[in-house]
Amino acid sequence: MAIRVKIPQDKANLVQSLVLNNENPQGVFATYADVMAFAAALGKKNKLRLPLDSIAKEPSPISLDVFSTRGYDLLFKLIAITENHNPQIISTYDITAEEERVTIFEEYANGGLMKLQDQLKGAVDYSERILLILSQAKKQLSATTATNFDLTKFLPDI
Repeated sequence: MAIRVKIPQDKANLVQSLVLNNENPQGVFATYADVMAFAAALGKKNKLRLPLDSIAKEPSPISLDVFSTRGYDLLFKLIAITENHNPQIISTYDITAEEERVTIFEEYANGGLMKLQDQLKGAVDYSERILLILSQAKKQLSATTATNFDLTKFLPDI
């Protein structure tokens, strides 16, 4: 059985509202996987790791293969190894390690989604607020030499 990344029920509407499609022209991200990857990086950056209380049926859990094809497998490994400092967690042959990486990713994504939910409250244009979050992160990154996650990868090429 393929491992899937679960979306927290209490953040399902937010995740759906962040994906750009015909019904949602205000969306910012191309896929649910992009939203979850951004949220996980944001959660890790802000040290917000929250267990999932309940899992959304819609959007349904996302196959790990979707994240891999979008290039996020390294993000899973980086978050996991910086969290538990055990190199065994990045093993591609250990199913238990993979499940642990996914759990860590989901919990940081949940924390990042909570932060986004708070910062996007009352916003009409999510893209403007997310660009503001990214530009603030970039300023903090250039102001320090700390090894933070670089969220600027999510900035659109303008």
